Amino acid sequence: MRPQFFKVMSRIASISLLLAAAGLVAMTIIIGWQVWGRYILNDTPHWSERLSLVLMNWYILLAAAVGVREKFHLGLVLVRDSFGPRVKWFAELITNLLIGGFGVVMVIYGSQIAISTWTHVIPTLGVPTSLFYLPFPVAGALIVVFSLEHIAGQFSQSSDQAQRTGTDQ
Repeated sequence: MRPQFFKVMSRIASISLLLAAAGLVAMTIIIGWQVWGRYILNDTPHWSERLSLVLMNWYILLAAAVGVREKFHLGLVLVRDSFGPRVKWFAELITNLLIGGFGVVMVIYGSQIAISTWTHVIPTLGVPTSLFYLPFPVAGALIVVFSLEHIAGQFSQSSDQAQRTGTDQ
């Protein structure tokens, strides 16, 4: 079951990263069209800027969630690496718990703002304003799940090491 869990997490991260990349490409095309429309056609598309901002929110937050899984977040590696193995393990656990807690906050408050803006409409797009805020709870949920994956991995490694130490004696 453990290897399946990590495979599922890997698949979720891959899909999230693929969606983030697609959002970046789409935003680049839209901005290119906006420049073309403004300077060549002399008719700026009114929807392009707002749609680009919505896409940017999605791809940045999805990529940030994957960054949590890949451990791209900022950390004081020099300080952590100066600790012994036991303190280092606890420091990593605390870090993963704090990052997961941040994800929970993103889910709670992101959901609240997405729900409260569902009836508002982005005039230039004709879609609910909550599409701008929806990436926060989605990315927050991914951050929580990826943090839990790291915690599960830590405990799994600890139990594997304990079993090896017990069998080595």
